[in-house]
Amino acid sequence: MADAYDRARPSYPQEAASWMTGTGRSMVVELGAGTGKLTEVLQRDGHELLATDPLPELLRRLTSHTGISAVAATAEQLPLRSRSVDVVVCGQSFHWFDHEAALPEIARVLRPGGVLALAWNDYDQTIPWVRRFNSLISGTEVVDDLVLPLLSSPYFGFVEERQFRFWQVHTATTLADLARSVSTVATMAEPARAKVLAGVAELYAEYGRGHDGMQLPWVTRCYRAVVRHQELAPEVAPPGLEAQDAALPESAAVPPVRHPPEDPGMQLIDFS
Repeated sequence: MADAYDRARPSYPQEAASWMTGTGRSMVVELGAGTGKLTEVLQRDGHELLATDPLPELLRRLTSHTGISAVAATAEQLPLRSRSVDVVVCGQSFHWFDHEAALPEIARVLRPGGVLALAWNDYDQTIPWVRRFNSLISGTEVVDDLVLPLLSSPYFGFVEERQFRFWQVHTATTLADLARSVSTVATMAEPARAKVLAGVAELYAEYGRGHDGMQLPWVTRCYRAVVRHQELAPEVAPPGLEAQDAALPESAAVPPVRHPPEDPGMQLIDFS
């Protein structure tokens, strides 16, 4: 599934990434970075980046593409010092988090005035054949529902929203890879998956343009909100925490998964 995802899933418009992070060079942490689809776009804006994901094998692929520093971690347990990050971004990942634990943890690591920014790529279903493709794979989720945890969070203020449109060229092979990369298709029994892929091949034969490929329209929906630290519980530093090394990783090698932030044995990353 990871190979199909990397080959077929879309990137993000540069304008979308720039809107999420704002102007100027910032310390940006990406959660659920996966193979680096959004990371590569953020890198072009010149930010200082740290990519995180629970799966080290995905981060190894990311670092091979980008050279960006990466650490295996979850959104609920970030190996970052409090108030050390300007922007936290999530591309196609926020809906996987335990929001009750992740949102205060994200708020903890953001500096005053820091921003949490979310993005999802969604098919533009105003196009009839795109609706047909979506009905075949049944994998698109309702974005408005996905952002509800942020809308109702006491740790973040007013949520801004912007949309960006773009087109992705697909061949018959990459359109099939896109279908395979959707979790509902990837988890099907083989006979059911083969039936779906046959339907995708039929759709391409009807609407594709041979060697010129097929133009698949996407809408990138982006959200951002400023942190509200006053809603966080007061922090109590564990004994000996002040003496810990706070340097960024010197190489792009993926370190092992760290201990939770509350553990005084953890080596924290500090961007201040």
